[in-house]
Amino acid sequence: MEQAIALVLSNFTITFLVVAAIATAISMLAGRNGARPRFAEKALAYYALFVIGFTFLYNFVMHVFFGDMAAAFIGWENSPFQAEVGFASLGFAVVGFLAFKGGFEMRLAAVVGPACFLLGAAGGHAYQMIMAGNFAPGNAGAIFYTDIFVPLLGALLLWMRYGKTGQASARST
Repeated sequence: MEQAIALVLSNFTITFLVVAAIATAISMLAGRNGARPRFAEKALAYYALFVIGFTFLYNFVMHVFFGDMAAAFIGWENSPFQAEVGFASLGFAVVGFLAFKGGFEMRLAAVVGPACFLLGAAGGHAYQMIMAGNFAPGNAGAIFYTDIFVPLLGALLLWMRYGKTGQASARST
């Protein structure tokens, strides 16, 4: 059981992707008054809540309150920048929570802001792998791959939800 908990917590980005997928499936099956809600709407809402909101809240807690552990997981020494990353993550978490029930603009912000951070982090991880041989789990493991996948998924979900109808009608929903 201890190993399972450690696996879930050390792969938190994948954990929250799975939770978002499960929440989307449950929401689709439950429906309201017999009507099935649209997949893209539910998937984007739960992406915002779990993949952005809870993932970045977890990141905030780890970097601010458990900086030594977070730095070791990444393969770095602890520094004052841990707290800065943590508080940036808190900002992204709040936007993710607001975007769960928000409209187009809030959801766009919940995808674009974290995407810039995550893709930049992926570049930093790649650089560390190549230049420093840093293959620590928090640098070269699931974190690296989800730093690339999460922004792509967010862009896909935005397109699925709003791209077909155009921005003008997206603002009215």
